[in-house]
Amino acid sequence: MPARDVVTEPDDHAAVPDPSAALSLRGLTRSFGSTLAVAQVSLDVPAGSFYGVVGPNGAGKTTMLSMATGLLRPDRGTVTVHGVDVWSDPRRAKPQIGVLPDGMRLFDRLTGAQLIAYAGELRGLDRATARSRTDDLLGALGLAEAADQLVVDYSAGMTKKVALASALVHAPRVLVLDEPFESVDPVSAAGIRGLLTRFVETGGTVVVSSHVMDLVERMCDHVAVVARGVVVAAGTIDAVRGEGSLEERFVDLVGGATTTEDLAWLQSS
Repeated sequence: MPARDVVTEPDDHAAVPDPSAALSLRGLTRSFGSTLAVAQVSLDVPAGSFYGVVGPNGAGKTTMLSMATGLLRPDRGTVTVHGVDVWSDPRRAKPQIGVLPDGMRLFDRLTGAQLIAYAGELRGLDRATARSRTDDLLGALGLAEAADQLVVDYSAGMTKKVALASALVHAPRVLVLDEPFESVDPVSAAGIRGLLTRFVETGGTVVVSSHVMDLVERMCDHVAVVARGVVVAAGTIDAVRGEGSLEERFVDLVGGATTTEDLAWLQSS
């Protein structure tokens, strides 16, 4: 599709963040030694959207989302959540965000119920409210029967769900999830998708990174494609994918598929 139909990141990286956006990134930059991981990324996530972030391995997705949620300090740039600066005013910004980082280590010697309630109390909830919300989340995510089981004994899908519950217990306005469906079975994935859909329908905003293009295409209404530390395309799903599928557009944007012509020796006959 014509490039002009795709909304890309603003050219003016010094522009003022959009106070109406759920998340507004301006000029985010981060290097690790001589490696530039994220290069002046500017992006607005509309309030109430289900926003997908896709990109190849090493594209900078995790680094970008970590800076956007206050987990990793940028070298340059700003982030606001509903108009509040994440780095200069974290006491007001961070309660509005729920985060599920990829590969997050949990206090897995706690039970599922203890872990969620502890996350709630860390976020400032009183004990009674934390426990009440914990019961609600365990039921909604199908973990009620495993409430008193140690998290270390949970399956991969159960672990993702209890980590998601810990990110939701303080009732954030914006939920940022890095690879929430990795290693998750279809039944658990369906439960997570249903909860996230209800969260958006009631006014929340979800930002989710994933390698599964079909999942993003079916679940999200907006998407950003990240490659080599920059946003190469962003906008509604329809605007970014054009006439083809999101996967086809993604491959076109990030450089195409590799060839196997030189592996003739793999042929069985």
